[in-house]
Amino acid sequence: MKTALVYDWLVTIGGGEKTLQAIAESYPAPIYTLLRKKLEGTFFENCEIHSSFLQHLPFSSSYYRHLLPLFPLAIEQFDLSQYDLILSTSHAVAKGVLTHPGQLHLCYCLTPMRYAWDLTHRYLEGTGFLQRLLARPALHYLRNWDIASLSRVDHFAAISHYIARRIKKNYGRDAEVIYPPVDVDKIPFRENKEDFYLAVSRLVPYKKMDLIAQAFSELPDKRLIIIGDGPEMKKVKSNAKKNVEILGYQTDAVIRDYMQRAKGFVFAAEEDFGIVAVESQAAGTPVIAFGRGAALETVIDNETGVFFKEQTVPSLLNAVKLFDMSLFDPKRIRENAQRFNKERFKNEMTHFVTRKVEEFHENHHSRRR
Repeated sequence: MKTALVYDWLVTIGGGEKTLQAIAESYPAPIYTLLRKKLEGTFFENCEIHSSFLQHLPFSSSYYRHLLPLFPLAIEQFDLSQYDLILSTSHAVAKGVLTHPGQLHLCYCLTPMRYAWDLTHRYLEGTGFLQRLLARPALHYLRNWDIASLSRVDHFAAISHYIARRIKKNYGRDAEVIYPPVDVDKIPFRENKEDFYLAVSRLVPYKKMDLIAQAFSELPDKRLIIIGDGPEMKKVKSNAKKNVEILGYQTDAVIRDYMQRAKGFVFAAEEDFGIVAVESQAAGTPVIAFGRGAALETVIDNETGVFFKEQTVPSLLNAVKLFDMSLFDPKRIRENAQRFNKERFKNEMTHFVTRKVEEFHENHHSRRR
């Protein structure tokens, strides 16, 4: 079948882009996206990529999030009528491309649009009165559009059971679960650990990196290293004492070096999947994780890590205490991470697509008879 790939925007390389790459390796096809950067030296550098009219707006690749109200209009401008199979990887509007009855549209959903649904109020926290005044009707419009565009997707797959539940809650649709790819084999494994903890994340509010810094500042005998950059940097630094070292942005090679040496990896966000927690386990490093979201699917309690129940300093401190009393087997932790390797993802995704294509052809032929 003639295939097109659809993605929200290609401006950096993260978990979503690595997932898109794995799909594109299995299904080489043109990629349609709202806007892009060149991403030199990456898989996407030489791909056939089509961007929307947003690409031509001044500074759009840097301030694209401010163009949110234009996203639905932009994604609907792509003419995909020549394709038989549409594979969208969506966390915002990619699933909303226009399709006709002769096409099969499969959506690998990273998450329903967070800011339009259950995280609306969290995203509006800390914004000014005028921003909220403008944002609320825009988000209302996005919710209505998001529901209206559901009929354009024939079948959903989700990155976790947590996201499958959100798809059911927000969209009223069922979704198969296919965990995203993690390059487990590229992450060095080490059994002997050093006496420090590690936290790696973008410094944005929902990641709760300030909470981690604050908690470890109350544990002066424990060393914490924070890797990451973002708008919360000032807040994180204000909560950090001498035993908390903030390195800012670092390359993947540096992150993996720290990851394999760390005694424990600290993860405080309620994540849709949380690739970084799996990468830590691939290095043989146990995780201290907030016990909600997909961490409950990737971390095995008291075997590959421990959970804390609330995003509060006392709850995290109790988890660190429990962690220090526990014994972990790095080989078992690495073994758990293998459940999420890249080849497994490709096999499961190919099986999903093949089944749905066969069903589509069977239904199409039965209707013609």
